[in-house]
Amino acid sequence: MHSRRHFLGTMSLPAAAAAFGVPLSATRLEARSVDVAKGLAAHPGAPGDVAADEDFWFEVSTAFTVDRTLVNLNNGGVSPSPAWVQEAMKRHLDFSNHAPPYTMWGILEPQREGVRERMAREWGVDKEEVAFTRNASESLQTMQFGIDLRRGDEVLTTTQDYPRMITTFQQRERREGIVLRQIRIPIPAEDPAEVVRLFEEAITPRTRMILASHMINITGQIMPVRELSAMARRHGIPLVVDGAHALAHFDFTLGELEVDNYSTSLHKWLFAPHGTGLLYVRREKIPEVWPLMAAPERMDSDIRKFEEIGTHPAANYLAIGEALTFHQGIGSARKDARLTYLRNYWADRLLSHDRVRLHTSLRPGFACGIATVQVEGVDTGALNAHLWNRHRILAVGIKHPEFEGIRVSPSVYTTLEELDRFADAVEQVVRNGLPS
Repeated sequence: MHSRRHFLGTMSLPAAAAAFGVPLSATRLEARSVDVAKGLAAHPGAPGDVAADEDFWFEVSTAFTVDRTLVNLNNGGVSPSPAWVQEAMKRHLDFSNHAPPYTMWGILEPQREGVRERMAREWGVDKEEVAFTRNASESLQTMQFGIDLRRGDEVLTTTQDYPRMITTFQQRERREGIVLRQIRIPIPAEDPAEVVRLFEEAITPRTRMILASHMINITGQIMPVRELSAMARRHGIPLVVDGAHALAHFDFTLGELEVDNYSTSLHKWLFAPHGTGLLYVRREKIPEVWPLMAAPERMDSDIRKFEEIGTHPAANYLAIGEALTFHQGIGSARKDARLTYLRNYWADRLLSHDRVRLHTSLRPGFACGIATVQVEGVDTGALNAHLWNRHRILAVGIKHPEFEGIRVSPSVYTTLEELDRFADAVEQVVRNGLPS
């Protein structure tokens, strides 16, 4: 057992519970994940070494309350939260219901500022540039609807971007007469300069906005958003960055990307409560973007104008703090290395078969934990259904006009035994086909 450096010092469980105002009965599930979080930062070793330390990751996995009767390989959709985060949200929600106008608005709501400051500090930006939203879609639509466009103005993105964001632009096409233009990029894309070139060549005198994913949801492709941002800035065109799958997934900071905005979900790879997201907007750009819901004029330059959505819970957003602490305990670089290790574990095995094709790069820096695999000659939808119906393996079947495959996204609680079950099931199909 690894030695532990306790975040709560030498406090006993009952004392810790009392200090936080939590009944002891409410700490039973929470206690395990708190205990895990206490010692993770003390574990020695480089990220690459820790990535294969199954004892370390077993400790991490015990913080979660996941169902082990199935194999969840769709953490890219929405992730479970550690018990510690779940209990924090429940605690805040219970307190909110004592007298909501006082407890929720008067006491809990101001505490959001502490979470805002911590999130900004973790990802290298100013706290006055960070707004909390309900998900990446809300953050992105704030940007997509918030930038003024006129009839005939063009917006540019790829054929691989998230369907909801494409739908957002298509609604503006129908309603306002803008023009959506989509380009193809390689699958996988292993030449950042080529990706930037393809975007730049598609710019016309009417281009007024560009949308690009930091990590493409259907393949796990990591895009060169820093270089795309610099290119767009040279042309005077705002770049809207979809970071739904990237933040807290692999190791980077928002500050180093040098982007003007960034939209992400926190209930994916940060393991925050469901229904939490983040919108970063560079301070000088805030006045240029309309909020999704109306805010008073005095808030034009205030990042909080993007949080003006009417009555909203405090509990979800305050529990982001516990999720952040858990993330920090693991360490961003170690999480990056582990998720890459898990991807390679199953991908290298399946790629030994001639009929298996991977639509995701295995080269460092071009992907992380998400990858999409195809068995040639086997219908992806039928394979995905077979994995669930016969093996209780949850993944995502992707049928895109340019490719198809099973999207696989394990998480930090995923065991090698679970990945072996997945690989075994796919190999059976490679050898024998789908059962009739």
